[in-house]
Amino acid sequence: MMAFRSLKTIRALFRATQTQEPAYLLGSSRRYTTGISNVAELNNRNVYSSVFHGALPWTSRNAMTLRSSMVVELPMLLNEKRLLSTKVKAPAQARKMGGLTVSMTSPGFIYEPYAPREKVPFFRRWFTRSGWRKTKEEIILELKSAYAIHKLRKSGYSKNLFYKEAVTVYKEINNLLATGDKNTLRKAVTEKMYSELKNEIKQRESIWSKVYWEMVEPIVKIRTLRARVIGVDPKDLEKVFIQITLEFLSKQKFEAYDSEGSVISGDKSKEVLVRDIWVFEKSLFHPKSFWRLCGRITL
Repeated sequence: MMAFRSLKTIRALFRATQTQEPAYLLGSSRRYTTGISNVAELNNRNVYSSVFHGALPWTSRNAMTLRSSMVVELPMLLNEKRLLSTKVKAPAQARKMGGLTVSMTSPGFIYEPYAPREKVPFFRRWFTRSGWRKTKEEIILELKSAYAIHKLRKSGYSKNLFYKEAVTVYKEINNLLATGDKNTLRKAVTEKMYSELKNEIKQRESIWSKVYWEMVEPIVKIRTLRARVIGVDPKDLEKVFIQITLEFLSKQKFEAYDSEGSVISGDKSKEVLVRDIWVFEKSLFHPKSFWRLCGRITL
């Protein structure tokens, strides 16, 4: 009897070792129920300087942390397309409300916010394990961006047309922030971003009565820093959101006035070089969807 029990125990242990999930390049395929928390803390910098980095002159000085309470799942199987994307589970109210199905309009967070690459010396990169590991991570990040662009191209994406649209949206949002037009601003940004910008407008209006803003055209530089795919349905890989992180380098003019019309900040006769990093988002499964601002990154 004891021998029989021992045999059953050995078999059970053997089966357990055979059914464990293997770890791949990016980790295991377990579900993380904690969501994304403290993904990227965005700290705005000085109000007016020779170069602005990722913050408008009238934006809030408080630290902003991007959070999400949604469930995030990262399937890491190398033989699946899901390796290069993440899946989010829509909130209950976005999935079903009584007998009415409600469509998810935005994930509500920035997936893998952009950060500059760490400079690794040549010897360390190619002759140490830590260097190999770092190189592998960077290759995977680039593959994720390539996969996202590939998904976009299947839907008719053109980089030149997208850049023109992005610059137009960039100018429009900045002008709306300067004039305080919240109603029009709501259509150009996601729900979470609108809440943040509305608070910034309120704070700015308590300090400055009026703001002049102008971008000197053409834009100095625009480039893609990162692209990501966010899936919302594990059974349908075509139901995805695309997020593209762009860097804008432009010359701008800024001037702020008090209630009497006196200049209290800036000088619209001077051009200031401004660097902004914005994240644009678009659904590939909503009819007539368009690019909207979903976040800003300050380095």
